[in-house]
Amino acid sequence: MNAGPVGVAVVGAGVISSHYLRHLSTFPDVRVLGVADLDTARAETAAREYGVPVAGTVDTVLTLPEVEIVVNLTIPSAHGAVALAALRAGKHVYGEKPLALDMDEAAKVTAEAANLNLLVGNAPDTFLGAGLQSAARALAAGLIGTPVAVTAALQSLGPESWHPNPEFLYQRGAGPLFDLGPYYLTALVALLGPAARVAASTRRARDHRVIGSGPKAGTAFPVEVPTHVNALIDFAGSASATTTFSFDSPVDRRMIEIIGTEGALSLPDPNTFDGPLLARGLHDAEWRELPVTGTTAGRGLGVLDMARSLRTGTPHRASGALALHVLEIMTAIGDAGEDGESRRLHTTSPTPPPLPQDWDPHAATLE
Repeated sequence: MNAGPVGVAVVGAGVISSHYLRHLSTFPDVRVLGVADLDTARAETAAREYGVPVAGTVDTVLTLPEVEIVVNLTIPSAHGAVALAALRAGKHVYGEKPLALDMDEAAKVTAEAANLNLLVGNAPDTFLGAGLQSAARALAAGLIGTPVAVTAALQSLGPESWHPNPEFLYQRGAGPLFDLGPYYLTALVALLGPAARVAASTRRARDHRVIGSGPKAGTAFPVEVPTHVNALIDFAGSASATTTFSFDSPVDRRMIEIIGTEGALSLPDPNTFDGPLLARGLHDAEWRELPVTGTTAGRGLGVLDMARSLRTGTPHRASGALALHVLEIMTAIGDAGEDGESRRLHTTSPTPPPLPQDWDPHAATLE
């Protein structure tokens, strides 16, 4: 087993990469050694900004012997191919969501990793933040009794108003379900355990969207996926969830509420790392705010947890098994929405253990 900080390379220097690079460069237990992109000039710009020594193509960073984890931030259609290339180069892989475009491709990734004795991790890692970790502790302490029902919603008019290149967010592997659904579904699986069955209804409001900002503002592009998704999810335990994922709503809504036998919890936006976290007893007239403790360091916590697990031999939390299960939930929702038939799920996922309350991303533990 190696010792010391874990070498990391980032593949994909798009919009999300700055969030990862900003945080990863502050964690002493990882060293960012390379940035790659199809546009090598963009990779070089990102490398200069964050003090990364190597920039270039994917092959360039995959041949760096000190790189142990490849952080795959490519567009969804490239997730599987880049992950497989990294694994075959002997690297562990942590990817942006979704794990792959479909279950067959994702199964190839996880099988290849198992055959090579390498790890797969996957976003989102927001469930490792203070807000959702505090919610997990509240549930484990029995604050609201046994969870019975969940209402979860992500509603907006879509990302084309602010994203300069939103086309891929309306292609296969994206849309509100695959782009933002993983935050909500990963949080629910982490808190409630694996899902067992889904039913769904899906719609697409418009066949084309228009870019609202940046150099391509005013450009129309096709919509390939449903933009309004309603799904019912039965978890293997006692709870069921009513969920909505929509890019068609003038009402902006981002919420998860869990009802239990003794009360209710209102969770923070699962696309964030902080609070607020609210609770309400069976006979309370108002919500009360609960203390939120833990890290709010931001994207990259899953990479760091995976890096530390490489050195300690303990399981990492934002795991390939969790990502594969969430992908099956989303795929089953999409299929159920097309034909109106409910789907039973075949994968499962271990419940990630909570982070220790003193877990500090900015403390050096691997020296």
